Amino acid sequence: MSFLIKPTIIIYDSLASFVTRKEVGVNDLIVTNEYVLSPQLDKAGIPCDVLYQEKYGQGEPSDEMVDAILTDIKGKSYQRIIAIGGGTIIDISKLLLFSDQYNVEELYGQGANLEKKRELIVIPTTCGTGSEVTNISILEFKKKQTKLGLAIPQLYADEAALIPQMLSTLPYSVFATSSIDALVHAVESYISPKATPFSRMFGKTAIEKILNGYMKMRAEGAAKLPDNMQDFLIASTMAGVAFGNAGCAAVHALAYPLGGNYHVPHGKANHMVFEGVFNMYKELGTDLSPAEEVLAEILGSTKADALKKMFELLDFVLERESLGSLGVDEVKAGEMAEAVIKNQQRLLVNNPIELSQEQIKAIYQSCI
Repeated sequence: MSFLIKPTIIIYDSLASFVTRKEVGVNDLIVTNEYVLSPQLDKAGIPCDVLYQEKYGQGEPSDEMVDAILTDIKGKSYQRIIAIGGGTIIDISKLLLFSDQYNVEELYGQGANLEKKRELIVIPTTCGTGSEVTNISILEFKKKQTKLGLAIPQLYADEAALIPQMLSTLPYSVFATSSIDALVHAVESYISPKATPFSRMFGKTAIEKILNGYMKMRAEGAAKLPDNMQDFLIASTMAGVAFGNAGCAAVHALAYPLGGNYHVPHGKANHMVFEGVFNMYKELGTDLSPAEEVLAEILGSTKADALKKMFELLDFVLERESLGSLGVDEVKAGEMAEAVIKNQQRLLVNNPIELSQEQIKAIYQSCI
């Protein structure tokens, strides 16, 4: 049994106080979005170079986007990369830590042989990815029409800087999809064969914080940004610790082709297949009792009804779209199932029970 927590986690009052305490200067590069940075810091007062992701494309990170960024920073002597943003920003920034002789395909090919050249500080501005505490970077590879992950120790940040104020202007849709992503991280890692008492401790607390927040929203009768965003930010980081040790599984594996083929935001894609995956687990007789017991305790339900009650709550937080609304049919379901088997073994090994290509296709079809 093994368990690891990296990096150092520090909570700051504001981005300005972070800049002062960390003595941000000319040897640093901030990677962010302009709409994220502008409300927090006066441009004239930013003491280092800033790279805005939107200059290189919109949406989730791709190999083409990162290659363009690597070209632009080639030869720069930055000592620290400061990532301020959601999953796109963080995943991009993790790939800027190495020698500038490599493109993205070569970085993935080098893998564990890569030598880290720069420090990384991550400031998350959503409450979902948990990437601030994981060693994983996920990119869409355009030609392959899927997402692939690079998971090596060198991708751990040196510091996760949590600033609750950064979430105060988050659009509701981003809050909903990102927090559901964090919940999936916590639940999938909880039933992973790699789960330990330590990973489950973090996962359970994350599940409690997220679901209690959702139930408060439902009790107030409004699907809107909650006022306890610090709880969701901490829950996201805790879920990151949980899945960073125990792994995610089939929900994420099936979500990635939806992002690659239909450009569905990752948290939304998870929501679209979450129930379908767990229904298949139940159909195959998988022991889900560890998660069911936790959910029943939080939701005040029986163990038998716990999963159903959770999915009903999620559908209040975010209206679930069918795969059919994207244009997925039986043929496309088969193609995506084949892609999952081919490209997502890193995730599928964490399933509580093995899923065949036909069973994965059946899950997709059940979500149409």
